[in-house]
Amino acid sequence: MGWAIVLGLLGVSLAGIIGIGRLPRATWELVAAALILGLAGYAWQGRPKLAGSPRSVQAKAANFDEKLVERRRSMEDRFGDAAQWLILSDGLARQGKTREAANVLVSGLRQSPNDPNLWAALGNALVAHGNGVLSPSADFAYRRAMTLDPAKPAAPYFYGIALIRSGQMAEARPVWAALAAQLPIGSGLRTELEEKLIVMDRLLAAQQQGGQ
Repeated sequence: MGWAIVLGLLGVSLAGIIGIGRLPRATWELVAAALILGLAGYAWQGRPKLAGSPRSVQAKAANFDEKLVERRRSMEDRFGDAAQWLILSDGLARQGKTREAANVLVSGLRQSPNDPNLWAALGNALVAHGNGVLSPSADFAYRRAMTLDPAKPAAPYFYGIALIRSGQMAEARPVWAALAAQLPIGSGLRTELEEKLIVMDRLLAAQQQGGQ
């Protein structure tokens, strides 16, 4: 019964291809041979009696923090030489392609090796690629950005975040304290950092007491 159905479908498929496609008579044998070849392959390898086991495709969640990127953009030069590399890197990161996102920034740094925006963004990209772990390469990228332009807030700000997320709050505190001290009094970022430093001091004091 099963083969009768298959042969029937084969005939319908052949008629449909010839009729809808309006194939010339000379090609009918070629189309029939292709269909028969496919049927032979199924007869050889097909196992229709196996129970069905549907699979659901789960897209890999991109490790991308949109708010963090928006904060970085507010601190960088949007129209400088680094802009095109940053935009391309962000686009790849949104797709979960963290390695490619970092490699784009490396390419940008070959063109502009002293751009602090690219170095800071590379630090973020490497942290994202490492699933939040601050690797030695990411650490170097942040420090390089801070060395190239100590007045820019992006590198120390994100370096502090990376340190905290890696469990190095004590190391993050002086980075943020130095950044807060150089920002204008009353500015939004300075106020944010000062509030976070108070919380950090409380947590560090609690950790110290718990370790005694």
